[in-house]
This record gives sequence, structure tokens and C-alpha cells, in this order.
Amino acid sequence: MTTIECFFDCSSPWTYLGFDSLIKLADELGETITWKPIMVGGIFNTINPTVYASRQQPVPQKANYMRKDLQDWARHCGIEINWPKVFPVNSVKAMRGCVWLLPQGKMVPFARAVFESYWRDENDISQDGHLAPILDRLGIDRDAFFAAIGQQEIKDALRANTDEVMARGGFGSPTIFVNGGDMYFGNDRMPLIRDAILRARAA
Repeated sequence: MTTIECFFDCSSPWTYLGFDSLIKLADELGETITWKPIMVGGIFNTINPTVYASRQQPVPQKANYMRKDLQDWARHCGIEINWPKVFPVNSVKAMRGCVWLLPQGKMVPFARAVFESYWRDENDISQDGHLAPILDRLGIDRDAFFAAIGQQEIKDALRANTDEVMARGGFGSPTIFVNGGDMYFGNDRMPLIRDAILRARAA
């Protein structure tokens, strides 16, 4: 059995694309994904501060192309992506929620709804008022959710995932591992991930 691990943060548009594409790939190949929510800001603060430098002093030509590239990928994947009014966003509540919901089997629909709320509908997902409608729609108890994401064990689990991906060589989101040590970064690596899975099966 091939192992696929995905470290992700809903605050990244490229992760939204990768999240959707990886699910489709895994479904097609009959594989299971081990999801590991992270705080990508913690990675940037710790080992990849160049992200902040590029935001402060962007190269106009590169920024223009990035916007085009993002829309090309969104069109290719059948996803609507709009640039949110609040960016970057503090996704800690949503990502702690992903940690809490994972063992309940509700993380994937919740994460997808968070991606859509932020990247399609341009809502500020750091605010309880924008997370609450998602919870209601998915039948997740609001009080239980907001109480849980304040628990130390949930905070520690999110931090542990973030530390783990850095320790394993990751530097952003999404970071995907096939069979433990074979790392891939970004939404556009799905053909390579497919090849890695098929090679692992053949071996």
C-alpha cells in the first residue's frame, strides 16, 4: 500500500488547487491520503522568510504572471479563485479546526468549505462569523468546535505537524510525501506524484 501524506494550510491558493487535485488523483488510483494540517506562516517565520521579502518588494512582471498562472490553473482544475480582500490571512482557527475534525472524518469537507469561503467568496476566515456558517452547513456543533480549537492538545498537534514538515525538508504548502521520504511541493506536481505512486506499486 502506498502512503500519501499531505501537509497543508487553507491560506494558500496553490494549496487549494493541490488539495482538490490530490483528492481526485487518490480517488482515481484507489489510494488514501493522510492529511496533516499546518500553519504555513510558522514555516515562513522559521525557515523561509524570503516569502515575506518577495511580498514587500514584488517584481511586477512576476506578480502579473503569477495572477495569470493562478487563473490558468483554476480554470484547468474547474475551481473559482478570486483574490481575497484580506491577504495574508490568519488561518489558525481553521487549521486547528482541521486537526480536531480529522479523527471525526469531517476534515475534508470542512477544509474544502474553508478554501471556498476564502478563495472563492473572499471571506475573512480568521473571523468566527465566517467559520460559523460553514459549521452549520456541515452539521458541526459551533460550541464544540470553538471550545476544541482553544484546547492545548489541538494547538500542540498543529504545531507538531508544522515542525514535522520542516524537519522532513518542507518549506511551504502544500507539501506531499509518497512512501515517507519522497517529497513533492506545489499543486503542479500531480503528474510526478502519479508516477511515484505507480513506480511504488510496480516495485
